[in-house]
This record gives sequence, structure tokens and C-alpha cells, in this order.
Amino acid sequence: MAIIINLDIVMAKRKMSLNELALRVGITNVNLSILKTGKAKGVRFDTLEAICNALDCQPGDILEYIPEVPKNIP
Repeated sequence: MAIIINLDIVMAKRKMSLNELALRVGITNVNLSILKTGKAKGVRFDTLEAICNALDCQPGDILEYIPEVPKNIP
């Protein structure tokens, strides 16, 4: 996938645990973990806003776009 989730990096910089962030954001640890590991298919803007508020960061600190290289190029 071309979208990379850097939530674990931002959390580490802020020294915030998954449990603490989940409590501040108001979502379950499981759902936050799915997002953190990059397994989520999407994220609601209100959730992203709450995460950015809790971590004092911008959405671009959490989400990164890295284009995939096509596999059929010799």
C-alpha cells in the first residue's frame, strides 16, 4: 500500500502508550492498534482530528504517501 502510517513513531516521540492514546481519543485499543499497524482500510476525519489533538501533531506527521513501483517493469 502506498499510504504509510507513522502513528507508532509519533507516539514514541511523545512518549505516549497505545492505552493512553486510546483513552484520550475515545476509541478502543484494538481499533487504534489496527490503525497503528497499517491494517486499517480507512480512518474517519474526526478520529484523525482527535489523534492529532492528543499527540499535538499534524495529519502529515501520521500519514505518508510513498508511491509503489509497478511490479511489471523489467
